[in-house]
Amino acid sequence: MKKLRPWLPGIFAGILALAALVAGSAFGDIRTGASTQTRLVAWISAAVLAVAGAYSTTRLSARLGQFASRRTVPTAASPVRIVTAIVGYLIVVFGVLAVLSVSIERLLVGAGLAGIVLGIAATQSLGNVFAGIVLILSRPFDVGDHIRIRSGALGGVFDAWVLEVTLTYTTLRLDDGRWKIPNSAMLAAGVGQLPRTEAAPPVPQLPGFAPAGTSPASAPSPAPSDPTPTATDPIHSPPGAGPGAARRRWGPRA
Repeated sequence: MKKLRPWLPGIFAGILALAALVAGSAFGDIRTGASTQTRLVAWISAAVLAVAGAYSTTRLSARLGQFASRRTVPTAASPVRIVTAIVGYLIVVFGVLAVLSVSIERLLVGAGLAGIVLGIAATQSLGNVFAGIVLILSRPFDVGDHIRIRSGALGGVFDAWVLEVTLTYTTLRLDDGRWKIPNSAMLAAGVGQLPRTEAAPPVPQLPGFAPAGTSPASAPSPAPSDPTPTATDPIHSPPGAGPGAARRRWGPRA
């Protein structure tokens, strides 16, 4: 029961939206010549359907995203939430239009034409989105993997660490820094797993700092210098003194 508790508000809202759809379709009518009672039923049913349907879609899409991230990879939450939310909102919109007796055929024709125009204009972006969904579901690599990529479009063969996978880009760490690669290019490339020789991607080290994972005691330290002047030190010796000055000064007198 505890596992189902987060889902209950969305499920109850969905049931309420479905009941409003049935009641509005069966007893409501806003067409010319309809009575005031049937008009009122139609408008109330449409309002309840819109509010309850939007709430149910928001809650259930968020829970589905969390469920997908726990069962697959953390990056799967965003695409699952977005796709389920779009589908749910479309169902709610078409349900409201059906209750209000709006002709859906004309809307479908207009939506189809708009979809064709947007699809042509955003071919590359949509290709990256669908490629990201395929990468997240098929999981050729996960976040934190050390992989070898073979692709002529990307410049040959190179090794990288996977830092993030989103709907449009895959973030990699290479020897020269972070790179965002389009998902369509990653889907078309050959990807192989490499052994994890390190626990984390290599981080460039600044001069004077010990590498990650080492203690300051193990880092090389400069040799200590003795500031005490000596008799043979030409810098601290008195003028005119040479290597034998101390022996002439402190030696036995004639």
